[in-house]
Amino acid sequence: MNAAINGAAPLPPKPPLPSSTMLMLRDDAEAGLQVFMVKRNYAIDFASGALVFPGGKLAEGDFDPALGSHVTPGNFAADLLPYALGAIRESFEESGLLLARPKGSARFLDAARVQQLHDWREPLNRGERSLRDLAEAEQIDYALDALVPFAHWITPQNMPKRFDTWFFLAPAPADQIGSHDGSEAVESEWVNPDAALAAWEAKQKTIVFATRMQLVKLARSRDCAAAFKAAATDRIISVMPVLDKEAPGEPHLRIPEEAGYGITSVPLSKIGM
Repeated sequence: MNAAINGAAPLPPKPPLPSSTMLMLRDDAEAGLQVFMVKRNYAIDFASGALVFPGGKLAEGDFDPALGSHVTPGNFAADLLPYALGAIRESFEESGLLLARPKGSARFLDAARVQQLHDWREPLNRGERSLRDLAEAEQIDYALDALVPFAHWITPQNMPKRFDTWFFLAPAPADQIGSHDGSEAVESEWVNPDAALAAWEAKQKTIVFATRMQLVKLARSRDCAAAFKAAATDRIISVMPVLDKEAPGEPHLRIPEEAGYGITSVPLSKIGM
């Protein structure tokens, strides 16, 4: 029964679940800057059928302090370490792209080596194995130094499912081939940010609001070098959209102007489109 109806105090908002998302980038001679995206399975209850970046909730193993001996340190705050590791894990699970190096090497794992590791994807996804298990068994280090924090979004307080999500940029290893997992993700593609937004405008693709905003931000860069330079110098403003019921017409979600997305509100009807 509704708490407001029976006179009880309203329930407090659910705490957001820590999660992370990977924007894996490459340059294409014809299309320019491209990002790897996957189409979510229609059977999934959150953003079903939408075009998204690989990502998801952090796993317990992403917080394992022993992983400190299996990483190349990144240039970001220590509290982002589990989020960065989660982004690497989710990217591998959902796209088959693994930002890791043979222990002691400066080179990313090549496509043949990563293909040999694909049997790890499903056990990682099910939580049966961890990043530490993978690193110790296969003698690899996770390339946190390749990741650049890009954005931080928190689901609004009134939503039944809430996430505290960090978005990271990373360069796609040159010869690795992305492939969707066939479970959470049923299609995959490398796409130019402007082209993805145009497909959404034409109602050819479903892209939810937070994902669209990252594409808008990414589309300002012509190539990978420009994208990484901008991300390294931009100040990240945490965004938690707020429902504005007083907006003319239908309710809107508002985001801070200083977050730098070029808009401050969007009609609620367009959030999940």
